[in-house]
Amino acid sequence: MNETKSDKLGTMPINKLLLSMSLPAVFSMLIQALYNIVDSIYVAKLGQDALFSIGLVFPMQMLNLAIGLGCGVGTNAMVARRLGQKRQDHANQTATTGLILSVIHSLLILVLGVLAAKPFLNLFTQDAEIIEMGASYLMIVMGFGLGQQVQIICERILQATGNMILPMFSLLISAGINIILDPIMIFGYLGCPAMGVAGAAIATVIGQWVGMFFILFALLKKDHDIKITLKGFKFETIVVKKIYQIGIPTMIMNAIGSITTTCMNGILVSFSDVAVNALNIYFKLQSFVFMPVLGMNQGAMPILSYNFGAKNKERYTDTLKLMLKVAVLIMLSGTLIFSFFPNLILGLFNPTSELLEIGTLALRVISFHFIFAAVGLVITVLFQSLGYGTISMFMSLFRQLFFLIPFAYLFAKIGGLNQVWWAYACAEAIVMIIFTPIALKTVKKKFK
Repeated sequence: MNETKSDKLGTMPINKLLLSMSLPAVFSMLIQALYNIVDSIYVAKLGQDALFSIGLVFPMQMLNLAIGLGCGVGTNAMVARRLGQKRQDHANQTATTGLILSVIHSLLILVLGVLAAKPFLNLFTQDAEIIEMGASYLMIVMGFGLGQQVQIICERILQATGNMILPMFSLLISAGINIILDPIMIFGYLGCPAMGVAGAAIATVIGQWVGMFFILFALLKKDHDIKITLKGFKFETIVVKKIYQIGIPTMIMNAIGSITTTCMNGILVSFSDVAVNALNIYFKLQSFVFMPVLGMNQGAMPILSYNFGAKNKERYTDTLKLMLKVAVLIMLSGTLIFSFFPNLILGLFNPTSELLEIGTLALRVISFHFIFAAVGLVITVLFQSLGYGTISMFMSLFRQLFFLIPFAYLFAKIGGLNQVWWAYACAEAIVMIIFTPIALKTVKKKFK
């Protein structure tokens, strides 16, 4: 049998392979984190109300992303597994199915964005100006969500073949365009009308669509181990089921994050709008710590899935050990930065004295959970690569709904705003203690 490009997933030395697979994804994720935070930095210049409005709709954006990531993770894992099993036709069928599902998902997101934007904002505020700003932002981002959905699925298909470079360029293009257009459309430079918060949304959407066209063209026209074709294509129930079997738990995991942020906003808004802004800023900043680990996970997913399909336990476990070391190192660095330089970081967001006071404590306290999260993130991709996406889903359920929100509510009642932030560390530590032994037993069972 002829060797394909994806065969390196089973032959290249692990250190070199994980580095080559992860670096482009890590760079891509950091660029994505950069343009996420640039939106908030520019919007903060419009005032704290503008920042508050996009903080309130952030959970809905997370839901949008959750759907794309779920479909992408499910397709990625199954394509890589089929390639490891040398089942080329099945790999092609899975990739094409995932691409079509992403288009269907974007239509559902459009409807949700139009119908739910203002009712969602009404849960937190009756200020007409804030509602108008938040709704306009959300309806634009979700109404044109096709760009993001298709871009994610194309990137994950290519990553499943071991190609991490083209997905990196796709995100780089999206981020670059968004960063350039943000000040132009928000403040009205170069003859463009000043559109405020809506301008930030339009800049984001344009970047996503250009990135989508780039990666879609690369997937369809370049030579890859995967061939996308609609000729003679038909949905096969078993393929859709396999994608969703892994993907739906990922969707739910990220959707739970949306629910959790909504609940946290509800708890914090009872103290002040500024507390909500502090949490919103934290989420944008923490992405610079989490994104490198998530990028490594993207690079590791096809390696783990391929070697599980090939039944190579040694390469599988060696990859996991290396991932854990790197994740802990990154997260420890994040904790130190958040602990020692919170004022410097918050200064990017045109902070009031109240935001500076609340935000400084929030960053320092919440960052204590980073080390526990490092273990949780590696365990999550372990379960996904073995086809146990449901267990990953339960990890998120335990962490965010069963522990985080109850702890946050309890701490708010007992100790006030300053104690709420400790809920993150408590929830993450408990989940790590519960699921680490389950992960070890699962690996032993699947390779028995």
